[in-house]
Amino acid sequence: MIRNVYDMKSVIIFIAFLFTLSAQAQTVKVAAASDMKYLMPELVAGYKTKYPSAAIDVSFGSSGLFYQQISNGAAYDIYFSADISYPEKLKDFGFVNGNVTTYAFGSLVLYSASIDVSKGIDVLKDDAVKKIAIANPQHAPYGKRAVECLKYYKIYDLVKSKLVLGDNITQTAQYTVTGNADVGIIALALVLAPEMKSKGGYIILDAKTYNPVEQGCVLIRSRQENPEASRFLKFVLSHECKPLFEKYGFIVP
Repeated sequence: MIRNVYDMKSVIIFIAFLFTLSAQAQTVKVAAASDMKYLMPELVAGYKTKYPSAAIDVSFGSSGLFYQQISNGAAYDIYFSADISYPEKLKDFGFVNGNVTTYAFGSLVLYSASIDVSKGIDVLKDDAVKKIAIANPQHAPYGKRAVECLKYYKIYDLVKSKLVLGDNITQTAQYTVTGNADVGIIALALVLAPEMKSKGGYIILDAKTYNPVEQGCVLIRSRQENPEASRFLKFVLSHECKPLFEKYGFIVP
């Protein structure tokens, strides 16, 4: 009888151990706007110094396309969008745990690896500029803001035949680096990365020429709650991470 009691205790301890091990091994799946391509790895690295066993799997892409995927049941735990309206819509439709949080504001720049852009937006009218890269405004927030900027300066109709559309802001940036576009209207967060900053020049476009790039994040409601996801999001939003955001040109609220 005594042995049976101890056997039962051993079983309970073993089950608890398996449950704990399973929770620790639970991967956090993150959908992140492409302007976080260089920032997010540093955030993950900082988090893993605190929690070495954490598994964070990040996918980068267009905020609008991620919105569509999550709406259709894609299995993400956290969504960082370059346009806060997308996570707000997900909350309205019941896909979100908790509140939508503004984590940063982004900025647009005019960037080129081959042409002097120091004179500003007027360079886009030069005959030497054959192709201008912007993100697809149908689903990429920075693309929408680029169109707003061009319309503010009343040159959209003049240059729209030169526009080359990237699926997201990272692909758009690559077009300018590789020479597939002469100039790009892209995110400041990307051009501040060493691999881009060393290959071209840029100017920051006046923020009054486009609507704010207000970026929002949320925890996605899922069948199985993931405590690690909540902890990682709390870390990213902490004061400790503010210098990393600022390093890449983000304005932190």
